[in-house]
Amino acid sequence: MSRAPIGYFVHHQGRGHAERCAALVNALPSARPVTVFCARPEVLPALGAHVEVRLVPSLFERRGDEAGGLDAVPHPETCHCAPLGWPAIAETMAALATWFRDARPALMVVDVSAEIAQIARLCSVPHVHVLQHGTRTDPGHRAAFDGAAGLLAPSPAVLAQPDWAPWADRIHHAGGLGLRALPPSRTTSRERLGIAAAQELVVAVSGGGGDGMAAAPLGVGARAMPGTRWVTLGEVRRDWHATEPANLRHLGWVEGAGDWIAAADLVVASPGNTTVTEILAAGVPFLAVPEWRYFDEQRRKAQALHEAGLAHALPMMPSSAEGWRAAASAARAAHDAGRMRAAIDPHAARKAAAWLDALADAMTGQRPGDRTEPLALAGE
Repeated sequence: MSRAPIGYFVHHQGRGHAERCAALVNALPSARPVTVFCARPEVLPALGAHVEVRLVPSLFERRGDEAGGLDAVPHPETCHCAPLGWPAIAETMAALATWFRDARPALMVVDVSAEIAQIARLCSVPHVHVLQHGTRTDPGHRAAFDGAAGLLAPSPAVLAQPDWAPWADRIHHAGGLGLRALPPSRTTSRERLGIAAAQELVVAVSGGGGDGMAAAPLGVGARAMPGTRWVTLGEVRRDWHATEPANLRHLGWVEGAGDWIAAADLVVASPGNTTVTEILAAGVPFLAVPEWRYFDEQRRKAQALHEAGLAHALPMMPSSAEGWRAAASAARAAHDAGRMRAAIDPHAARKAAAWLDALADAMTGQRPGDRTEPLALAGE
């Protein structure tokens, strides 16, 4: 018996959406076809032969052929991004609706868009919505969550927000989803990087979802700890007034970022999904400093990490030497490597794929015994 396909919408901001999509769909059985819709397919890691990728226009960026003067029409609270007069949005929704009609999918995974979730529901297609942190009690999110066949949280249950309680019986927690490999030991990573065992190392990780960390506060931190080596990974915003000491180096985007994280005595990072997963897996002291995101996503995630004892969270970078030294001491005092590593399931992709595959069968009325081949899970 043929397997009904699964659709997957991937937001193209940052790395987290694409990384967890690849991990999940590659762990699904090859007999289950998957069609991924994304405005920037180049952000996706390598995908299996059973996965088709379709380019769709972005729902979030002006293209240049929009009608003018329509912003005066009120924006409904049931939508987050539904500007009027944007042909690109109509093209994407038409592509999805046509695929729904022709493919008759078992499920549509939405990561993330309240509007995509709602069009799936309006087209009579069950959807699974990815559940991210943040204050998402607005009508748009509630419609997406209330109408979902399931909710996929790419985070451990220990980080669940209290306001997720209404959907608890539909949430699958996948702490570690998107982690490509477990990190090396501190000793191994330092040997690879040529860093002496006694050298104190602070690594600041700037994720790909924003404009990058500001250089000035990192310079203050490095000056506050002159005997410590400071390294930044990712994009850093250079401030004209920053006076950076010799113990601070900006490496930019590098291969083997996991080695730097595993080698660190302290990691300073904004709590994006991929970054948090890598830090928790390494089990190193973590100072979480949220960046601005829609719906306070990183602020709420930093709060959850702090309350779970997985990080020390601050609302912003320290602005003085005294503040940096106090923050570093607090992060080390809160550190529990065992608790951090326990929050990451190395089999998260395999388990999430099994959950999604079973849910797709339930939505189509197919029984596990109807499968034409056994479930092939990643890592087996």
